[in-house]
Amino acid sequence: MAGGVAAVGLVFSIGTTLLAAPRVPEPLWAYGFETPPKPGDAAVPQALPSRALRKNEDAAEQTRPRRVEGSPATYSLLDVRDLHNVIDWFPGDHPPMTDIMRHGPASLGPAARGCASCHLPNGKGRPENAPVTGLPVAYFIRQLQDFRAGRRATIDPRKPNTPTMIMLAAAMTDEEMKAAAEYFGAMPWTPWTRVVETDLVPKTKIVGNLFIALEEKRTQPIAGRIIEVPEDEEQSERVRNPHSGFVAYVPVGSLEKGRELVTTGGQKVVDGRIVAGKTIACGICHGPDLLGLADVPGIAGRSPSYLVRQLYDLQQGSRKGASAPLMQAVVANLGSEDMVAIAAYVTSLVSPGAKK
Repeated sequence: MAGGVAAVGLVFSIGTTLLAAPRVPEPLWAYGFETPPKPGDAAVPQALPSRALRKNEDAAEQTRPRRVEGSPATYSLLDVRDLHNVIDWFPGDHPPMTDIMRHGPASLGPAARGCASCHLPNGKGRPENAPVTGLPVAYFIRQLQDFRAGRRATIDPRKPNTPTMIMLAAAMTDEEMKAAAEYFGAMPWTPWTRVVETDLVPKTKIVGNLFIALEEKRTQPIAGRIIEVPEDEEQSERVRNPHSGFVAYVPVGSLEKGRELVTTGGQKVVDGRIVAGKTIACGICHGPDLLGLADVPGIAGRSPSYLVRQLYDLQQGSRKGASAPLMQAVVANLGSEDMVAIAAYVTSLVSPGAKK
């Protein structure tokens, strides 16, 4: 507790300077868009759970039993797409799935999505949503309460899963929130996103706010972005294999720049004098290994796209929870390049292997 109080004091001691920072352009790629939102833009509601055949696909293909390596289970594409009855390729990876995990809030009936439909039964999530495994129970519940109370939104009004989360949180009972928090909180975070420094990335398309690689060859300039794609589109997208992770292409040099910002806040010694950085060391609040401290969430190894969204949403004020003012002070002076560097480095700390 004493460490937390000290951290709070440090954040507020620098807050006056940091909060005067200028507005930073939206990192559109982090939200899964290529063009800025227009006045009046809003999210298109996500489709309700359904087992209906898709008219543009062969019926036999949609009903054919499928398997993934290492799992004895078989599921059809109709099963995979049934978000109200979440499939489970590897039940031994996690605690038994509760009703809220498999079916969603009871009050919504068949219109509910199971929490594990988006965040996966192992809680590792995907770049377009949130990695929730290993989050402190108190923090997790607080986020659901913030969604329910209108204190947590996203700066880009077009992103559809934010209003979906608000709707689901509003429908959850306190008992369901606790069950979800304890389920995900019982599992430790393990490697999920491979970080690669590069000047060039594969040609991609965006489907459902997620980048999909159209080729293996890297031909497109990375242009200061992070491009996060499935390691195997068939496994990740088609059959939702929770053992198939992601690769994050990050700009060359971002890992070293991120290390400086994350570990020292960018503070330097010049001519024997300490020159303050743009922020403070992340470990002060998130723990020395960045895997969390008390009710502060772990950030090491999480999706860099998600991390940049949260940094930007906090900076721009669309997250208004109890701890938001502390983080707003911390991120206020960060530019787009800083956010990319921080996210790239933090993700690489628990990664299948950061490389060029």
